[in-house]
Amino acid sequence: MSSLVEVARAAGVSVSTASRVLTGSSHPISAKTRAKVIATAEKLGYSPSALARALVSRSSRLIGVLVSDIVNPYFSVIARGIDDVASRAGYVTMLSNVDRRTSTEISRLRTMRDYRAAGVIIAGSGFEADPLAPDLAVAVGQAKEQGIQAVSLTSRDLGCPVITADNEGAAHDVTDHLLSLGHRRIAFIEGPPGMTTSKQRRDGFLACMNAANLSDVARCLPGGFDFEAGHLAAMRLIARPPLPDAILAANDEAAVGALNALRQAGIDVPGEISVAGINDLRLARFVGLTTVSLPLYEMGAMAAQHVIDALPGDATTTLLSHRVIPRETTARRPPG
Repeated sequence: MSSLVEVARAAGVSVSTASRVLTGSSHPISAKTRAKVIATAEKLGYSPSALARALVSRSSRLIGVLVSDIVNPYFSVIARGIDDVASRAGYVTMLSNVDRRTSTEISRLRTMRDYRAAGVIIAGSGFEADPLAPDLAVAVGQAKEQGIQAVSLTSRDLGCPVITADNEGAAHDVTDHLLSLGHRRIAFIEGPPGMTTSKQRRDGFLACMNAANLSDVARCLPGGFDFEAGHLAAMRLIARPPLPDAILAANDEAAVGALNALRQAGIDVPGEISVAGINDLRLARFVGLTTVSLPLYEMGAMAAQHVIDALPGDATTTLLSHRVIPRETTARRPPG
């Protein structure tokens, strides 16, 4: 493949003129010269880089995706939704792990601005009382001023559209399902402390228990969004009998950790205790876990389409629907 210098030499123009023609610059160039450069480039098989075009046009077909944990399957489903829509429209996605650090989100946003990204999708949850939250909002505002579309997939005060699942409603509805099976003493394994998503799911659980006049037997345990956190929380319950009627974990991974601990201890699930989670990831389907199916793929797909369509960037919130998926880890509470 020929270089830009070779195209310019063959067309009899300067390198700067050839560059302006082939990167789509608005710099005034005669139609005759423009046609000659394009014909020469086609003959020699030259194609300008996407980055070069972006630097001239001040925009690229790149969508940045900021995720809290790149190995978490929750974000894999979201990323697939984004990439499926983006690739069909000729866009490329760039996935970036921020390790649940707001400072890293700010840094990655600046990088996306440098790359003239078409948009940035912020997929991770924020934290309560985050001292860097205002700085992140400023960074989002600066990106928008540069023409970059910004979308958040969790409820965060960033001045941009939010496309998300109803975390509080999901936790409420799966708790209500457990109550419908006759369970009364329900333990909730919380997500990471201080995280907005964790609080929303805890609030949904407590709201449902309060509405059923069962707040006195509702129990919340420290936990997290990983297998180990759920396993440890269940071990603590096992060590302090009697067991609750059911366990609801803040996500599927923690629920599977709890399920593993109970079965290792010889406790029959769901004969003695029911277990449920939230998200409906592939892992939940493998073990027959009762859970709530959240529209993760749809969230990613809608966010990507928002960027591609360059829709207005107002701070509106779109809540997508969810549904409870009963499986083998829950059963009606036996009488007595």
